[in-house]
Amino acid sequence: MAIANSAPDPRLSIVLLALLACNTGYYIIAGRFSEALDSLAWYALLILFMLETNHRRRSIRTLALMRGMRWLATIAIAVTAVLYVLEAEWLDAANLFLWIAVVALLEVEVRRPAIVATHHRRFARAAALLYAALGVLLLIWLARGEWMDAWDAALWLSAFGLLELKLLARANTIKNIV
Repeated sequence: MAIANSAPDPRLSIVLLALLACNTGYYIIAGRFSEALDSLAWYALLILFMLETNHRRRSIRTLALMRGMRWLATIAIAVTAVLYVLEAEWLDAANLFLWIAVVALLEVEVRRPAIVATHHRRFARAAALLYAALGVLLLIWLARGEWMDAWDAALWLSAFGLLELKLLARANTIKNIV
């Protein structure tokens, strides 16, 4: 699996962020509380990951604020996991736990790019496996006729997939330098 050395076009990220904002609005207005909280928390987490990967220097105060916001998003995701289990929304719960695994992988990729560069193929395979599992859930939602859930899954897969490509391209660049 070859990863290009260049990051994806940032305009695509902007389009995906706008579509995900609309999605989040939909779940706030028309969804269950658990869906609204889930969407808000993941949207915040995605934006924070994107900010962290743009390589701009930040003040200690800004970094502390970003970490605090990440903790709040993480707590909201944990609450959502409990709500999905209590609501017996097993597909949503499986989806959430897979996304938690994706975020764990991303955390390593953001915070330890040298390790990712050393084990580039393993990280790429792990990412591909997780995204494939999420793709299977998307297909299940399609088969069940749950169009909004399938659309939502496709958007999130696209957004985090772009972020993943950016991080793997960065690790590949580090690997080539070292």
